Amino acid sequence: MSGARSRTRHAILRAAASVLARDRGATLPAIAEAANVGRTTLHRYFPDREALIRETVDDSVEVLTRSVQDAAPHEGPPLEALRRVVTAFVDVGDRLMFLFGDPRVLESTGPSTHPVAPDDPVLDLIRRGQAEGVFDPELSPFWIRHALWSLVYTGCEDAANGMMPRHGVAAVVIRTLEHGIRKPPGP
Repeated sequence: MSGARSRTRHAILRAAASVLARDRGATLPAIAEAANVGRTTLHRYFPDREALIRETVDDSVEVLTRSVQDAAPHEGPPLEALRRVVTAFVDVGDRLMFLFGDPRVLESTGPSTHPVAPDDPVLDLIRRGQAEGVFDPELSPFWIRHALWSLVYTGCEDAANGMMPRHGVAAVVIRTLEHGIRKPPGP
């Protein structure tokens, strides 16, 4: 695929995730408008809504996976790594809201391509943080991961609804996590 075609395709996928995250019933013309392309162009890349949604799911899982890799959760102290992961998730908040806003969206993904796979590097980070005494060992690593996803999703949703500035989401999520999952002081 040529550079221009690839950019157009990615613009459509980005717009689809953003628009569908906020309005599950959005029309293809609304998505085309958000991508700054005509309806004919959109249909040239994606013949129907189902194909567009399927490709947007696959692309969004890829984007989320890449953002976790780029955050390098295996490097540095656990708390710093967690902060990087939160910031990375917030940066791709539209993708996250698209994937998790409707449980049916992820039905077509297999366990190895699901964004919350059992071998998730975020889960490894949480376990490492617990082993190093940074995160509360009384909490299940799965619970902490679920809380992380939920907080990021809620923060992105609040930003999308104008309840908080987008640039403030990561700080609020980090503060909530740090004061909620850290190991309590004491013996």
